[in-house]
Amino acid sequence: MEAFMRADQYQFIKKQAKKLVNGHSAANDPAVLKALKAMVLESVIALFSTISDEQKLVLESIIDVNDQEKADIYIENLQPYVTPFQTTEPMVKKLFPKAKKIKVPSLDHMDLLGTSYLSWFDPGTNKKYLVTKLDDQWIGLQGSFRPLNKKGICALCHQYEDVGMFLVEEKGKVQGTFTKRGNYICRDAEVCNQHIVTLDHLGEFIDRVKK
Repeated sequence: MEAFMRADQYQFIKKQAKKLVNGHSAANDPAVLKALKAMVLESVIALFSTISDEQKLVLESIIDVNDQEKADIYIENLQPYVTPFQTTEPMVKKLFPKAKKIKVPSLDHMDLLGTSYLSWFDPGTNKKYLVTKLDDQWIGLQGSFRPLNKKGICALCHQYEDVGMFLVEEKGKVQGTFTKRGNYICRDAEVCNQHIVTLDHLGEFIDRVKK
């Protein structure tokens, strides 16, 4: 069976498995646990607009998770069905034709199964870059990034983390003018990716800064 889930769906399912682990450690009432299993399974299946019987069978085994060991085994068994974040340095550079000195980080040590977007700060250009794929289209953003040195809500993952202001500058309608749009995003892209359980917020952020 081929891969059929995105990184954000994979991260969502991981959190649901953790919810089951916590539920079993906190409750002994069979009715409560039965309801929790039903709720978790329904939310996992609802991630996919179309799903085959074989794919559904893989997902349904989440209801057997009742401790951390079984959760780890379940998540490990899901990994072959996750589409990893796949790009190359030439592909990334093509998204930023005006950034002649851009340096793309190596993907060799990244958790590509859990990555919804690639982001890095390039001191050579003093820019922060963000690369993702939405609706089968590769998108690249570059802008300034100013750390806040405090926690806030990230526009991409909607979690309370160390954030900074990411601003994209676009040419205005009047010659010689520029418009800046952006929002607070996580300083650590790896941590942010672990929190992303839907691409909705990422898509909304890109739409906002590219208006």
